[in-house]
Amino acid sequence: MATTVNNAFAEFLKDTVRLDPERNKIAKSSKGWLIDEIKKFPADGKFPALHPDVFIEYGSYSRKTKIRPLDDIDIMIIMHAQGATYNENLSHLTVTKSAQANQFDSLCFDNSSFLNSIKVVNKFKDYLGDVPQYKKAEIKRNQEAAVLELQSYEWKYDIVPCFITNPEWNGRTYYLIPDGNGNWKKTDPRIDHQNVLTIDSSKSVSVLDVIRLMKYWNGRPTMPSAKSYLLENIVLNYFKSIPQASYVDLEVRDCLIYIANAILNGVDDPKGIQGDLNHLTNEERMKIRERAYNDHVKAAAARTFEQNGDMKNAIGKWREIFGDAFPNYTS
Repeated sequence: MATTVNNAFAEFLKDTVRLDPERNKIAKSSKGWLIDEIKKFPADGKFPALHPDVFIEYGSYSRKTKIRPLDDIDIMIIMHAQGATYNENLSHLTVTKSAQANQFDSLCFDNSSFLNSIKVVNKFKDYLGDVPQYKKAEIKRNQEAAVLELQSYEWKYDIVPCFITNPEWNGRTYYLIPDGNGNWKKTDPRIDHQNVLTIDSSKSVSVLDVIRLMKYWNGRPTMPSAKSYLLENIVLNYFKSIPQASYVDLEVRDCLIYIANAILNGVDDPKGIQGDLNHLTNEERMKIRERAYNDHVKAAAARTFEQNGDMKNAIGKWREIFGDAFPNYTS
């Protein structure tokens, strides 16, 4: 229940959109424990040696843009390359093990020295299954990760084995992760993390909260859903396009019309690796555009009601946009 639009948004963010602080605290502790367990994997000559940095976080949880429910946590575990080299082709990367790296012998494609990323992920999956606390956990492999689903928590872990490269001609280093087909591909979660941090710190409102609100809006069954990472970058591009920011509700209003236009076009990967992030069909783009435009009109009406002191109708308009989970007006 809320008496003003500002109160309604504060309550909505706290009780519905942001991650629950207590569950988040437990998740951070659980993640640290998991990484410690991976560090203990036996040096038996069969499991890859780990890089001194051991891991890097990636995904929306690490960027603090994840919304409820906390259903997955992504971790990249960095393997020591042991002299391996990589070659970039048009569609994928190949990683060639060195002759001395015996622990990679069984992880290559048959009769070759090219590392098979599917075999690497499966090796992680096998060793995770040997951790006593995980005996009853479901451990499987998806395209890029070993997926660990624990009975004791509502979230799962996506554990992605990777390498970090030496600096290339331009001075950049990259992370090489499985591509789902046995080969490898580049990524760099450091850029995504810094992009969010830089833009959020440059504005007077919480960019993180606006991203979270738009992800909640995107997940409602009123239209096709854009990929979370695509939507996040559209919102970040919106904030890069404006000099100042005022109130969360006003930024949501203006972000909606920005999305209505941006969703029709390509959206460049800020890492300069993936190219266009927008893989939606034309039909999907038009449906999202229509919903974003219509909700922008409702948000503008909500602002007019608010300016006229009619908080009941203002909050009612926001409930039309975000649904019944948005707080009711109370006098």
